[in-house]
Amino acid sequence: MTKTRTRPRYQIAQAVDNWPTVERLAKSIFTRGNPPRVLTTVQALLNAQSISQDAANAAERWYRDYVFGKCGYVEYKPDYVPDTTTKHDDISWQVVRANAWGHVLDVKFTLGKCAHTLLEMMLADEMTLTKIGERLFPSISRSLASNKANAQCCIVLETLAAYYQSERSKRAREKTCTAVH
Repeated sequence: MTKTRTRPRYQIAQAVDNWPTVERLAKSIFTRGNPPRVLTTVQALLNAQSISQDAANAAERWYRDYVFGKCGYVEYKPDYVPDTTTKHDDISWQVVRANAWGHVLDVKFTLGKCAHTLLEMMLADEMTLTKIGERLFPSISRSLASNKANAQCCIVLETLAAYYQSERSKRAREKTCTAVH
């Protein structure tokens, strides 16, 4: 009779602190939310009262569609309750993903390529107003370029909010019943 050897089991410590690493903290400013997020250009504009809450909500909606359409994942809020009535297979998941990317393309075709590029720089690339200004206006001073980028970003975000509002009102008009004579 041989004695079997058991392998030692290692206990992995639970991650208590989910904050970014020290190196990442040194590179960016973070919000106080849970989980902590990088302070985005949209949040900075909202804190400065340069844009409305509707514009910030529209930016969040566009960003969620962009990430889901391009990368294929959805980041849910901490208080999200999953809907168990619908289960997706691979094909239906890709259809929903394509639908999200279609929303992004609708915004791109309606607002234009320049607005789409600004939205990508602000939201997807997480660029600051200074970096956006340097990219868009390389031949002028940093402060003037930042001010111009600030104005353009505010215009694009308010236009995006107006676009989503018009889409909501269009859908509401389509849902209303009209009497047929």
